[in-house]
Amino acid sequence: MIKEFCAENFTNIPTAIRNGAGRIELCDNLAVGGTTPSTGVIEEVVAYAGEKSIPVMTIIRPRGGDFIYNDIELKIMHTDLIEAKKIGTDGVVLGCLTEDGWLDEESLELLIETAEGLQITFHMAFDVLNKENQFKAIDWLAEHDVHRILTHGGPAGSAIEDNFGHLKELIDYADKRIIILPGGGISSKNVEDVVTALGINEVHGTKIVE
Repeated sequence: MIKEFCAENFTNIPTAIRNGAGRIELCDNLAVGGTTPSTGVIEEVVAYAGEKSIPVMTIIRPRGGDFIYNDIELKIMHTDLIEAKKIGTDGVVLGCLTEDGWLDEESLELLIETAEGLQITFHMAFDVLNKENQFKAIDWLAEHDVHRILTHGGPAGSAIEDNFGHLKELIDYADKRIIILPGGGISSKNVEDVVTALGINEVHGTKIVE
């Protein structure tokens, strides 16, 4: 089982790895859901985690708030992705939507192409989509070589256990074409229950390990 530790900067990463984190999602500013960390932070985390053979997934997100980005914001994301790739991140975490509640296909195609050779996670922007579009998004993202989708399976703030029904539907529909990565409200205390209930081997959270 891979426990992906969602880290704000470098500070808690050594302890998390020591306590069983098998992958790092690297962010800054978790108070707004995570934004792109500085190149200095990415460099140190990639170097440290690399020595322990722990992959690092760097979030590419220019600000908090919604996931509808203008041209300047997309240019920032593109540059940040190129820099993170140069530094040696193993993967990137990203997501872009349109105002009418669908994937921003054009922007995603550019970012996915730029990320060639890296793992790609589509983040919890997925949870903003309505349920019908979530199933369509699984198709689109799987066809465009995205590796996994991070999702809470329900409204922000709801207990992960309340969302098991929908998460199971997503996992069944994905049918191993793309990994459904549950996150949000999963901690070291309930992780075994979540894994057993959903039949998965990857989980995500800020408290996924002690």
